[in-house]
Amino acid sequence: MRRLPYVAGLDYGSFILQLWRLSMETFFLVVGLVLLVAGAELLVRGASRLAAAFGIPPLVIGLTVVAFGTSAPELAVSLASSFANQPDIAVGNVIGSNIFNILAILGLSALITPLAVQQQLIRLDVPLMIGISVVTYLMALNGRIGRIEGLLLAAGIIAYTFFLIRKSRRESQSIVDEYAMEYGKGTPARLASLLGNVALVGVGLGLLVLGSDWLVKGAVDIATRLGVDELVIGLTIVAAGTSLPELATSVVAGLRGERDIAVGNVIGSNLFNLMSVLGFAAVVSPKGLSVATTSLRVDLPVMLVASVACLPIFMRGHRISRMEGLLFFAGYVGYTSYLVWSASMAAQ
Repeated sequence: MRRLPYVAGLDYGSFILQLWRLSMETFFLVVGLVLLVAGAELLVRGASRLAAAFGIPPLVIGLTVVAFGTSAPELAVSLASSFANQPDIAVGNVIGSNIFNILAILGLSALITPLAVQQQLIRLDVPLMIGISVVTYLMALNGRIGRIEGLLLAAGIIAYTFFLIRKSRRESQSIVDEYAMEYGKGTPARLASLLGNVALVGVGLGLLVLGSDWLVKGAVDIATRLGVDELVIGLTIVAAGTSLPELATSVVAGLRGERDIAVGNVIGSNLFNLMSVLGFAAVVSPKGLSVATTSLRVDLPVMLVASVACLPIFMRGHRISRMEGLLFFAGYVGYTSYLVWSASMAAQ
């Protein structure tokens, strides 16, 4: 067996211990991400089948169960971070996920195939996303999103969901058929099938809870060890990891030609992140969520600019072209590069 080369002054016992701790922290981070994605997939699959079995229209399933289910990792991580008194990860996860959803997911999806944009997104959902982003920024200006503000955001997602269900009854047949093809038509299921789907939901929720706990633990430990701010970890690794379900859903939908679903999933997820994830995280936190000055100066404005940019791009031909997708993705690379540069400068 090859021995480690001797280096004067190096404490090999301490070195091996530090290496072991770093490997375990990385293990918790990576396995936590895997459990989150697997849990979200099982939750969405089981909930979608249960909804279809009880006669809920596929369009409603797509707009609510699937859009919300793909955001379940963000909710799990932000709640776990709030309970653990790590508000930077809770807030950074939401802001970073929304930036990642627009710039990285829509950018990559449009690079693969140009994406169609529904008229409803331009008339309602994107303006609502911009409006909620502005409201969130105004709430955070005093450096904290309190419990009352969290309740207002959470009430917003409930009202939005009821509105979507009512509106789905008036959708065109082509949209209804597209969602029926993706999520299946509502047909009665046998007891064994129902129990199996309930089990899928239960296992999915369990994996989400465990995965979020491990992910937060690994992220905080690595940030502490490397001297990186928890906010940066939340904005990058945690945000991108919890957005993997949205990435998979949008890319696969685009490849299958279900381009309305690809874009609608991202916008619906961003609305859910702001109103539900951030709202409930603020409610369960005893003192609300503190918002770092860096987020107010950089991250929240970037999220606002990305949200506002969607409107003129979507209105231009009701599509996202490959060139526009490239601009989106280049924006995300630039933003992430800035975060890495800023963290490295702070560490010096």
